Parts: sequence; structure tokens; C-alpha cells
Amino acid sequence: MAIYAHTRHFAGTSIANWEPEETVGDPIGTQARIGVSYDDADGAWLDQLDALLSSPAAAETTALVFGMWSADGGDSAGIVEALVAGRDRLPKLQAIFIGDILYEEQEISWIQQSDVSPLFDAFPKLEHLCIRGANGLSLGALRHANLRSLVIQSGGLSRAVVAEVSAGQLPSLEHLELWLGDPNYGGDATVEDLAPLLAGGLFPKLRYLGLRDCAFADELAVAVATAPVLEQIKVLDLSLGVLSDAGAAALLASPAVAKLELLDLHHHYMSDELVERIKALGIQVDVSDQQKADINDDEINRYVAVSE
Repeated sequence: MAIYAHTRHFAGTSIANWEPEETVGDPIGTQARIGVSYDDADGAWLDQLDALLSSPAAAETTALVFGMWSADGGDSAGIVEALVAGRDRLPKLQAIFIGDILYEEQEISWIQQSDVSPLFDAFPKLEHLCIRGANGLSLGALRHANLRSLVIQSGGLSRAVVAEVSAGQLPSLEHLELWLGDPNYGGDATVEDLAPLLAGGLFPKLRYLGLRDCAFADELAVAVATAPVLEQIKVLDLSLGVLSDAGAAALLASPAVAKLELLDLHHHYMSDELVERIKALGIQVDVSDQQKADINDDEINRYVAVSE
């Protein structure tokens, strides 16, 4: 699954490319997207950000989205530094998305992130953080009183980042979404690494848990099926992975799964029989995008939706 379109909606607002003559900063209107193309000069994104910070719109900006910042593969440290430096001119900033980058600009596995932890102290009103790409990503000591959603989209998420999330102190977190990805692209987390999240209680307000794009989806489903965290969430999202009948059977046997409001399994490798049994759970489910495994001699290959 490639990402073909830039984000048009984020954190409840519409997003549009920043143009100084356009109106942005309306809390119920359009917020700014900053990014460059291959035709732009190096540092053009910083010129855009400086223009925004120098405009009246900055004081009313609630969300900022950053697209491609470097055509030569540089990391996002400059964005973090510039945001921290400009924090006093962004008093209402509540949502940040770093990495709204299409596959034709950079494959998700090429995106170079950085240590984003300075954002947490700089923006105490931050409620939504989305990061695309996990190379070089660090969340540091993850502590924030008001963060409500944390999304990390990757083709391969490291166990180090999973550990940082698990050690986080996020009392307001409602939505946690991790794209675990493929081992060939840095996804070295295991079920054991996810155990603290599955144990429940880490984030008392958590209602949505997304462990998506998982190359060990069957093993994960078996662990999730009996996990205490199911007692507190309303939505379980195991989509984009390689879930097959073995994992689906474990979910079907779980009384807690049958109490969810939504079970999202789209992009899966379940048989028609298991798909029908999942549909009969009596809750809202998404079992669309059924895949077929590649079978070569005795080798069966299943692929996550997002890797390279």
C-alpha cells in the first residue's frame, strides 16, 4: 500500500499548503502544511515556516503539518529545532504531523526522523502527534499531560521506540497507533516488546489501540486475545498486517473481543470461512481487502501493506 495523497484533514481541521496570502489559523478552518518539492531550494521549508511565524496567522494556528523537508534525505532535526525556537509565536498549537510525505517523494523507509522529545516540553497544549517514518526516531522520556493521540506510521518500527512508548507517562492518551512493519526495514519489535502495552493500565484513558502493519500478526492476535488491555479499549485495530486463520481463531475465542465497538482487520490473509465468522461476532468489523498468500513450492509468503 503506497501513500498517494497528502493529508487534507488532521486533528479535526482541514489542511492546505501554506500560502502567505491565504487565510490560515482559523481554529475551525484551514491549517498550514509546510513542505518542499524536488524543484525547491534547500531550506525552502524553513522560509515557509518563518513566513508563517511572522504572520498574524501564527497566533491562531492550532495544527501544523510538515511534508518533505529535504530532497537529499536529511533528517527532521531542523524542524524540531525550528518549532521549539518559535514556540512563543505558536501559543495555540495542539497538533503536529511530521512526515506527510508521498511514496513518489520518498518511500516511507527512506524518511529520516530524529529526536522529537523537545516538542513535549515546548508545547504543553499538544494533543496530537503524528510521525511518518521511523529511521532515527526517538521519543526520549515521553511525558506529556495533554497528549491525546500518538501515531507512528512506519515500514519498520524499532523495539527501542516501542520501549519509549511503553515507558511513557501520558495520562490523557486515548489513541495509540503503531505501524510495526517489516523486519527487513527495521521492524525488530516482538510480542514480548509489546507486553507492557497489552497489560493495560499504562494509559488509563486509552480507547483505541492500533498495532498495525504487523509481520507477526497471528502471534500478536493470540497475545491480544487474552490481554487485559481489551477491557479498557473500544477499538482494536490489527489492520494492514498478515493476519491469517490462526490469529483470527484466537480473536474469535476471546469474550473481550466480542465486547469491542470496532475490530479492524482490513488487509488480511484470512480464509472466506474465518471472514464470515468474524462478521458474525455481532460488533462492527472491517474485514475488507482480503489478500492471497504467495505459495512457492513449500514456502508461504505473506506481506504487510506498508514496508519499503
